[in-house]
Amino acid sequence: MNPTESCGRSIEDLSDYLETGISTDFVHIENCPQCQARLAGLRSLGALAQDLLHDDIATASEAGWLDSVVANLRLETRAGRSIPLDGGALDTLTETEGAVIAMIRAVGDSLGGVLIGRCRLAGDVTVAGAPVEVNIDVSTQYGYRLPTVAQELRSAVLAELLVHSDLNVVAVNVAFTGVRAPLDGAVDEGEPQ
Repeated sequence: MNPTESCGRSIEDLSDYLETGISTDFVHIENCPQCQARLAGLRSLGALAQDLLHDDIATASEAGWLDSVVANLRLETRAGRSIPLDGGALDTLTETEGAVIAMIRAVGDSLGGVLIGRCRLAGDVTVAGAPVEVNIDVSTQYGYRLPTVAQELRSAVLAELLVHSDLNVVAVNVAFTGVRAPLDGAVDEGEPQ
């Protein structure tokens, strides 16, 4: 048999065989080098999926971190206080505190290795020009330099708030509340260590 030609068995058929151990082509599958190679690939893929699932379960159960994130999300998805925007003499424009926090979360999601936990706006956001501090709890992956991550997050959050709000942000405070192991055990080569 030419190894560059297909033997005609689909991945779906081989996957079914791998799950059930039953096939009308049992003899062919067990003796075909192409089918055996594909089955080995499917076994490896299944093992990797199981490893990822176990890692997700382990991460979710670490010190109730996921529970606290979900609890904070419930709080943060509420509209919250109304923040005035400068809309001109004839307009009364506002944005909600929840919208600002969602924007900050999106900024965090755009940075590598960062998961934002709790996010709060401290100060009277309902008064135009009042000083406001942004307090962010962050979990990051192992291998990322925390001062660098904090500075990148502060800069990105401030830049986004300057464009999308009229808040008088006097500080962006970052507290690291967790360091997660990388999924594959390797450190991202793109980040300084």
